[in-house]
Amino acid sequence: MLVAFLSDIHGNLPALEAALTDARIQGAEKIYCAGDLTGYGPFPREVCRTLYENQIVTITGNYDAKVIAALHRSADLKENMKPGKWKILEWTCSQIDGDAQKFLSSLPLCHRETLAGRFELLMVHGSPVSAEDTIYPSITPFALKKKLAGTTVDLLICGHTHIPFVKHVAATLVVNCGSTGQPVDGDPRPAYALLKIQQGKPPSARIIRFDYPKEGLLRAIERSSLPRSLSADFSEGNKKKEMP
Repeated sequence: MLVAFLSDIHGNLPALEAALTDARIQGAEKIYCAGDLTGYGPFPREVCRTLYENQIVTITGNYDAKVIAALHRSADLKENMKPGKWKILEWTCSQIDGDAQKFLSSLPLCHRETLAGRFELLMVHGSPVSAEDTIYPSITPFALKKKLAGTTVDLLICGHTHIPFVKHVAATLVVNCGSTGQPVDGDPRPAYALLKIQQGKPPSARIIRFDYPKEGLLRAIERSSLPRSLSADFSEGNKKKEMP
């Protein structure tokens, strides 16, 4: 059994479409998304529609929560955000139609499931603590136990940091999907995780890096009122510079 996990698409529709195609070619029977559908990229509405139409099991990310909050109480958020970041959030909200808002509002904070009738899966965006908490490759058994707060899972899937990794931590296989839309580790190729479950063997996973056509993404950024610096971020796969 092969299962694909995506995360942090951030409005990058061409990358999402390429990831879905690649995962199916790889043989994935199920595909999940660990949140952050929106923000920074020019196709937030289309990403929501694609995940909905493909019946991808999806949870909310911290940026998605900001979008929903801004749609309901924008004045409060604006006061506490830097102008550059507010501009991106405001533009993203302007692209969210009723269907996309309904979809984003319906997403849960986490997803639990028993895979293959044996393995307990917990999918979160940041960590079991919150959507804004982080899990890095340096996570230790002590730190993971604290984040899980007494619960036990076989598989912990997360995103948020845009740093992909697979690591056995005590009895848990921890998988950070990286970013399917906006890599920041210097490799411009987006990432997703592919989990393998075989009879009589423990689950294993690997990170898949893939190429996608960036031209449509870059043209859409240029046509929008999004900061032009985002084009370089998507093209180079580098961490975003702090916006003023």
